[in-house]
Amino acid sequence: MNRPRMVLIPAGGFWMGSAGEEGQEDERPRRWVHLESFRIDVHPVTAAQFMEFCREIGREPPRQPGWSTPDHPVVNVSWHDARDYASWAGKRLPTEAEWEKAARGGTGTRYSFGDDESLLDRFAWFKGNSDDQAHAVGLKEPNPFGLHDMHGNVWEWVEDRYAAGPCRVLRGGSWTTFDILCRSAVRNWLLPELRGQNLGLRCCASG
Repeated sequence: MNRPRMVLIPAGGFWMGSAGEEGQEDERPRRWVHLESFRIDVHPVTAAQFMEFCREIGREPPRQPGWSTPDHPVVNVSWHDARDYASWAGKRLPTEAEWEKAARGGTGTRYSFGDDESLLDRFAWFKGNSDDQAHAVGLKEPNPFGLHDMHGNVWEWVEDRYAAGPCRVLRGGSWTTFDILCRSAVRNWLLPELRGQNLGLRCCASG
């Protein structure tokens, strides 16, 4: 199996969410969260990696857009697809807290590189620079933990439900979102059976 490289995120605490009036209501209150160590993929799961999973188990692969290549993040995956891939790979989907700790890279700012959204072009594919498509993984600068595409490119499914309802959470923003929606604390949610050309995944494993 073509196993993507993973990074170890050390045990410890971090501030999760947004402080004061910053961000959206569901990002508050900001709170201190302690996590045990875990590992997370360096970049989103690629089309090539997901197609290997589909071939091995005899599953119909999700249709990829015309701009996709084997090195692009896989898209058009539901939460169920994402969970099944992670299990097949011997991993799991990250929790919201794990995802946000990894995305922040040890920072407490809006983005892993600070608060200035004008710098986002160096780290992310988003509505302002994407030319209306996702891009191959790992082309933008990594965050302080060495992770690529935590901001933008594709929304990433995580394990958690959104509140008490049936929806599942996605994090990170995508090639379709404005810069402010690529912040580390931003939360999105959809029904778990839905798919889209900006929906992908990244896997996690216990440390």
